[in-house]
Amino acid sequence: MVLFVANCARTGRPEGGPKDEDAPLFVNSIPPYNTVKFDKKVVKLNFNEFITLKELNKQLVISPPMKNPPLISPQGAPSKEIKIQILDTLQENTTYIFNFGNAVQDNNESNVLENFKYVFSTGTYIDSLVTAGSINDAILKEIPRNVNVLLYRIDSSYKDSIIYKKKPNYVTNTLDTTNFKFTNVREGKYFVVALKEEVSDYIFNPKLDKIGFLADTIQLPKDSILVKPITLFKEIQPYKFVRAREISKGKLQFAFEGKQTDMKIHVTSKVPENFKSVFKFEKNKDSLNYWFTPFETDSLNFIVTNAIFSDTLTVKLRKEKMDSLSIDISPKNTLNFRDTIYVNSNHPILQIDSSKISLVDKDTLAVNFSTLFSEKENKIAVIFDKKPSEKYTLTALPAAFQDIYAFKNDTISVKFGTRKIEDYGKITLNVNNLNNENLIVELLSGNKQDMLIEQQFLNTSDKIVFDLLEPKKYTIRVIVDKNKNNQWDTGDFLKKQFPERIIYHNQLSNFELRANFFLEETFDVD
Repeated sequence: MVLFVANCARTGRPEGGPKDEDAPLFVNSIPPYNTVKFDKKVVKLNFNEFITLKELNKQLVISPPMKNPPLISPQGAPSKEIKIQILDTLQENTTYIFNFGNAVQDNNESNVLENFKYVFSTGTYIDSLVTAGSINDAILKEIPRNVNVLLYRIDSSYKDSIIYKKKPNYVTNTLDTTNFKFTNVREGKYFVVALKEEVSDYIFNPKLDKIGFLADTIQLPKDSILVKPITLFKEIQPYKFVRAREISKGKLQFAFEGKQTDMKIHVTSKVPENFKSVFKFEKNKDSLNYWFTPFETDSLNFIVTNAIFSDTLTVKLRKEKMDSLSIDISPKNTLNFRDTIYVNSNHPILQIDSSKISLVDKDTLAVNFSTLFSEKENKIAVIFDKKPSEKYTLTALPAAFQDIYAFKNDTISVKFGTRKIEDYGKITLNVNNLNNENLIVELLSGNKQDMLIEQQFLNTSDKIVFDLLEPKKYTIRVIVDKNKNNQWDTGDFLKKQFPERIIYHNQLSNFELRANFFLEETFDVD
């Protein structure tokens, strides 16, 4: 009898029988749903079967936000009841919405009770207005999910800076879609903001978060549908020097925030006459590397400047070991017609002895070449006319390259070959620039990184040809360059400045280009 009763008490589904495909049902609550003059500290939500809460921290959205989050149980164990213990002091005459999203699921088959909500009011009525809209991204074709959308009531206390300091009056979330919907909103005038947050606290952190907003305020109940999507963008932070540190003997690293283009480093310490220094930005990082010829000193003094900023600092020097010179030549094996051979190094190369460098074809005949220093990176381009179906060998004898520390290379030899012209494809694009805007037409590789392959600039309608393309996926987009600076510019919330518009070609988005295939398409830009 004891074993029989124990088996009957199990919450799992018995073996056999049809699969349960029904979502759990909300039965009742204490206090009831849509209660007015709410003054309780505990709420109990009852269901018709055992349920579990999945990813509650991501799914649950409480509007308006509470300073002290409620305690919700059980979590991790099945139950027919959800208990909400309210720790915060509730606002007067306010409708509260506990939106569980898709967190409520049955215990057996994980069937979801979609968009489950519990609503109550501390006033005498339940607010019932709604407004809905959608989200897109200024630069990404794949729109981010799980975006918080905020409503701030426009009254005498409203200021633009409120988004940096206080939580909104209402909040909702797009969860796993690009659409959002507010319910149970009070009549009035509101400012709409969207945040893709690193920390979901409904406070805008411009260093980490993406932001989007509508230019005009909305009026409820008039604006129940927001026709124009909210565009997310990441602001560029103002320049700020962070720190400097020694990486190895003869190498320092300066970390910063914001724009890097006009940052300069000047040593103010007394240095020897033969002192040399080189600084270059670290690729894809907010840091600048500074190499110098070491001498006997325990520190160096610097001035770090840009157009509007100047700072002085001292860097202590303690490292005794200097990294040896390391050189790598890329690409390896296959040299495509759009590729350039680069000699990459960990230290700045200051001298090249071309007499010790040779480039020969498969018949060991010398091929004319030239070298070109990169201004931004520690690499040197080897330029020559490539021929199809050819094999090449690049050889650098000892001391062909000398770095800032007078270190020299050992023998380097690399072999690579080219393909047939028929191994490549071509895309011809007829751009109809209907408003004669300044356009930047970009060809991107179609992977998730969206690497820029080529860009061309137009201010009229014209034909563009992208030739000698490797067989792979590509995406084409156009930037409407409003300020004519030949680059994409993001937005600025306080200036109420929106990012420049980016338009993706519908057919040429993650398009698979085959070898020996010539594609011609039209791109209408209005």
